[in-house]
Amino acid sequence: MKYPFISIEPKWQKYWEDHKTFRVSEDESFPKDKRRYVLDMFPYPSAEGLHVGHPEGYTATDIYCRYLRMKGYNVLHPMGFDSFGLPAENYAIQMGVHPAAITARNIENFRKQIKALGFSYDWDREVNTCEADYYKWTQWIFLKLFEKGLAYEAESPINWCPSCKTGLANEEVVEGLCERCKTRVERKRIRQWILKITAYAQRLLEDLEGLDWPEPVKQMQIHWIGRSEGANVLFKLDESNLNSLAVSPEAKLQAPHIEVYTTRPDTLFGATYMVLSPEHPLVEHITQKEQRAQVLAYIDEASKKSDLERTDLAKTKTGVFTGAYAINPVNEEKIPIWIADYVLVSYGTGAIMAVPAHDERDWEFAQAYGLPISWVVSREPKQDSGEDPDAAFTGDGWSINSGLITGLPTPEAKEKICQWLEEKGLGKKTVNYKLRDWIFSRQRYWGEPIPIVHCETCGIVPLKEEDLPLRLPEVETYAPTGTGESPLAAISEWVNTSCPRCGGPGRRETNTMPQWAGSCWYYLRYLDPTNGQVFARREAIDYWAPVDLYVGGVEHAVLHLLYSRFWHKVLYDIGLVNTKEPFIRLINQGLITSFAYQRQDKTLVPTDQVEKRHDGTFIEKANGQALTEVIAKMSKSLKNVINPDEIVREYGADSLRLYEMFMGPLEMSKPWTTAGLIGVSRFLERIWAIGEKCDQSATLEEGQEKELSKLLHKTIKKVSSDTDSLNFNTALSQMMIYSNELIKLDQVPLSLWEPLVVMLSAYAPHLGEELWEKLGHRESVSRAPWPSYDEALTLDDEHTIVVQVNGKIRDKFSAPSGTPKEELEKTALALPGTLKWIEGKSIVKIVAVPDKLVSIVIRP
Repeated sequence: MKYPFISIEPKWQKYWEDHKTFRVSEDESFPKDKRRYVLDMFPYPSAEGLHVGHPEGYTATDIYCRYLRMKGYNVLHPMGFDSFGLPAENYAIQMGVHPAAITARNIENFRKQIKALGFSYDWDREVNTCEADYYKWTQWIFLKLFEKGLAYEAESPINWCPSCKTGLANEEVVEGLCERCKTRVERKRIRQWILKITAYAQRLLEDLEGLDWPEPVKQMQIHWIGRSEGANVLFKLDESNLNSLAVSPEAKLQAPHIEVYTTRPDTLFGATYMVLSPEHPLVEHITQKEQRAQVLAYIDEASKKSDLERTDLAKTKTGVFTGAYAINPVNEEKIPIWIADYVLVSYGTGAIMAVPAHDERDWEFAQAYGLPISWVVSREPKQDSGEDPDAAFTGDGWSINSGLITGLPTPEAKEKICQWLEEKGLGKKTVNYKLRDWIFSRQRYWGEPIPIVHCETCGIVPLKEEDLPLRLPEVETYAPTGTGESPLAAISEWVNTSCPRCGGPGRRETNTMPQWAGSCWYYLRYLDPTNGQVFARREAIDYWAPVDLYVGGVEHAVLHLLYSRFWHKVLYDIGLVNTKEPFIRLINQGLITSFAYQRQDKTLVPTDQVEKRHDGTFIEKANGQALTEVIAKMSKSLKNVINPDEIVREYGADSLRLYEMFMGPLEMSKPWTTAGLIGVSRFLERIWAIGEKCDQSATLEEGQEKELSKLLHKTIKKVSSDTDSLNFNTALSQMMIYSNELIKLDQVPLSLWEPLVVMLSAYAPHLGEELWEKLGHRESVSRAPWPSYDEALTLDDEHTIVVQVNGKIRDKFSAPSGTPKEELEKTALALPGTLKWIEGKSIVKIVAVPDKLVSIVIRP
């Protein structure tokens, strides 16, 4: 009889839902070391639904959770939806439907798809970030940030997406394009709410040390935070510049110096010009009349570029001379002040001292504009000149032509010049970070309202906690204005309110929070999802937190993970959570890729425009040009997305689950092939057939039962170890090996069958439950204890012993387990393959490793 997954899978999904099989509570009978919080990064419920990449991580955590429960752990494994954000709003505008309706429909579809795959989530803990009882607490946390001075309003230059018509954080700009819609990003100054994540930069860096995270993810965060040590240095402006300007005396007093940050203060004597960011506030004060038109034109051009475009090392350096000069503090030399877009106002002080001899960007700029180059670091000690006509020398060396630090190696020179600057009041040692404060507001409708009122009398006033949640108003139009104001600004009855402090007239904040807000803390809401009094009871936090295992895509390495860590640290500082970090262990599942077809120019062709020829080659239907089959990311535009619903209908959910685990190691990217799926499906058919042969009264010959018993215990040991370490593909391989032996039997004894059913149930839960029930059990197999093994039965009676001569294998033989070294050596020396290579040679030494090898070293 064929495995009837079509009837079995819905049956057990209904059973789990009706019996709330995976509902969990803070059961104090479980000691602390027997509690686990295992979390998937929750999905954004897009209109397209799940693709086969989603279940990969979900299946991995589900197997692990089922294994842990059967090992005696109390396991929290929840699921929810990250449901605010631009995609739903843009789609709603396109379709003429309210984003709330679109989102609800998408969530219903996602939930149905996820449940169809048999994941053991506690659905009573589901959260949805766009529901008011959830975002009430997102708003509450924002107020805590505001109280601590970590949320502030400012007019600032931001990345602006002209398509989405909203501001973007630096992290949301990829290669100069909007991460979501791929439109070229511009620069724009508008009123924004900003979170002071920079106040936590050092802690975000230091606390990575204790986390069990992939090293590449740690390095991405370290790079993004970008800690550097250097000095802030004051360059006095040439007074003739200020005197020639039509500015007030106050302006002159406010801007007598330009402050720069440098990681190489030892190269100060080589500074031959200065560069300001086009947005630097001093530019308008120091630009000379004859340069003003050029400077203004350049500023306008720079405003259209993203930070990434401006700092691209490969781009040609451009700039404009302001006509003004500054005085180098170490040698009193007058140096010209330029503006250039490769200097960002958001990094350091927005101004640099340019040392072209020892900085590649400064070198390129100086070469382009004929600016002087002065060599002040040599590669070797006591070298008179470090001059190189072809390139800058950017490494450490020895100071030359540098006054009081001449002759010193770079580390000593840095220390001494910083000391001199501090003594003279011209600078000081400084630590700087590339990390910028987080642009937090969005000029859109579909996001959490910011709980702030603007009062002419009181200024910026937070809402009172009892007035939360501040709900989104029902609106007919929610299209973005493109003016820098959100659609909420047009709803006068919602915007106009009274000040929470003085009762006078006020206006609500009309910007909304970004999509990242709700995902910053959702792992905490799962602990107490229906509590209306606090975001989570402290008892629940202390019972479950922190997250023991967090699984999701590497694309969240900077954005979500960095933001969540920041919010968590703030909550820790005000005593609301019990740990400094939210996620102890992180695993990034690899991409499941598909096939695509590539033209000679490397562009890709959608699969429906490709024809496969009789000889196995591929051509483009439109023009007959030859195409190359390549591995690529699944994409709607390439028509190569695999829908899991179709796989479940044809092969069953358990087949999909097992195939995604069998494809290869969890962290590696793997191409999808239907042939592999068919192979896994046949394995489940074989398991079903073995179940039909199970007979509780069956007996085997003594030798046969002994061998199969040994294989069973080896299988239990390997599957246990591999499941515990998330090596699911090799665990499945071992179960397949074992099942290949069981299928050969006419009757299968219960003692050899039942342990396999339990282990397999973690991987293929629908089939596992059905087979468990057929064995006469009334309770879910998920309640069964994980099988144990006898270590003695996992050992082989005999081992193959490899014989090496000077490191090369020359022969091999079999020996009983535990054979003494002396006997191994004696046998190895008598083998024909060994004698051929040692005859007439002098043996230097023999090393015997019991049960493995004998290594013989001879003189050449």
